Amino acid sequence: MPSPQTHGCSARTVSPADGAGQWLGRPTAPRCGRLATVAATPCERQHRADGRWGAIVTKEQAPGRAGRDVRRPTRLVERWTSIDGGRVFYRESVSPPDAPAMLHVHGFGLSGRYLLPTAERLADEFHTLVPDLPGFGRSAKAADALDVPDLADAAARFLDDRGVERATLIGNSMGCPVICEFAYRHPDRIDRAVLVSPAGGIHNQPFRRAAGQLARDGVREPTRLVGVVTPDYLRFGVPSTAKMFRSLTKYPSLERLLELEVPTLVVLGSRDPLMPGPARVQEVASQTENHVLVVRIEGAAHAINFSHPGELAHLVRLFMADRPIVDDPDSPGLASVVEIYRGVHHPPERTD
Repeated sequence: MPSPQTHGCSARTVSPADGAGQWLGRPTAPRCGRLATVAATPCERQHRADGRWGAIVTKEQAPGRAGRDVRRPTRLVERWTSIDGGRVFYRESVSPPDAPAMLHVHGFGLSGRYLLPTAERLADEFHTLVPDLPGFGRSAKAADALDVPDLADAAARFLDDRGVERATLIGNSMGCPVICEFAYRHPDRIDRAVLVSPAGGIHNQPFRRAAGQLARDGVREPTRLVGVVTPDYLRFGVPSTAKMFRSLTKYPSLERLLELEVPTLVVLGSRDPLMPGPARVQEVASQTENHVLVVRIEGAAHAINFSHPGELAHLVRLFMADRPIVDDPDSPGLASVVEIYRGVHHPPERTD
């Protein structure tokens, strides 16, 4: 790797073991310059060969240890509604009524239950919605197997039902391509995107590879997650799993990701076996005109919304306020954030 260019800070390199990235298949030639890597403080930026600025962020924590959050989580209210004739189960915050809307989108075969630790920590500041999309969790199964575009449209109709015109979407795993498709099909209805452990692309194919990745991830997650996700997987069933995975193999994940035109925060775990290496993240960042922040949480695996809710909620708050990403003082360890690409769709950063 070429020597990094630095400006008033000590340089370091990122090893191939530093996990980050997603939706990436065969490498392509990057359009922009290589990122320099630095040990960044919140005010530092690193310089790229093309004159742009960037940064790389890590969250130093003990493996498998979630960050501590002193805020008391707010319980969400469980409710039912009907969309396209089918019953849909969801959870919603009761206050504040006029707060910006935030929709949490679950992953493959799961309900929104495992997203609650993070969603509840944000419920006092955002109109928080956590649905079980049609065919998942406690919601009714759809007459036909749903694919990613169907799920994106279902999310839009759910927002219609709740009287929400625009929202920030935060998703985990397969929920991330659903968010990208939502932005593609309903661009006037999304404010920002938070992609946590994005999965579902070519790196998670074929099914045998994905199954192996999930098996390795299972032993890296908190043991209490088993009791949360097992009922969801059993309810989803083998036929739905096969149909959903088949639809993912046909979905243009990378293209939709590059077409995002809203400020985007990507949060990755250093121990996530579903993610490829960091070089692919740099390649993708160099191909987009969008603003992308990538944060890595050291010791986290795939289900960050469940395992590290305090740290994730902290990152989301800063991102939503256009503030520099800094360490959570109530979580152990050192946090650094890295800005990979400041594109044309990024709002001015606040420093007050």
